[in-house]
Amino acid sequence: MAMRDIRVVGDPVLRTPCEPITDIDDRVKALVEDLLETVDHEGRAGLAANQIGVSLRAFSWNIEDEIGYVLNPRIVEVSEEEYQDGDEGCLSVPGLWFPTERAWYARVEGIDLDGKPVVVEGEELMARCLQHEVDHLDGMLYIDRLDKSQRKKAMRAIREML
Repeated sequence: MAMRDIRVVGDPVLRTPCEPITDIDDRVKALVEDLLETVDHEGRAGLAANQIGVSLRAFSWNIEDEIGYVLNPRIVEVSEEEYQDGDEGCLSVPGLWFPTERAWYARVEGIDLDGKPVVVEGEELMARCLQHEVDHLDGMLYIDRLDKSQRKKAMRAIREML
């Protein structure tokens, strides 16, 4: 296992949709170990594979003392009437937090390292994490979801950061 460096905004890997995992080989097993180790630090809620430079559909989470992972995740359900609008940040956009609307509840389906079906679901912070990480795997950053005025502030702050 290895603690991996986090790719930051501007790195093209963050804007490239990730490929599905078709073969669970040693490379994928090592990726999961790295995702779990790298997310296992205070202040880290989730980590997508492309954030550590690997364009495969996998992410890990660290929510309320539970650490886990899912391969080939896809969002299959979100609450349609209940939303949350709290500040959201991202390891790939370090130090910046902006109000981001997300569904209150989300459910993700995928597989584990044995190829068995996995369901991950939750409300509030877990739901935010699931939506955020699947966005990463689709080549999106949370700043893409900001309203126009907040996005303008975010882009200005990012330019100053780079």
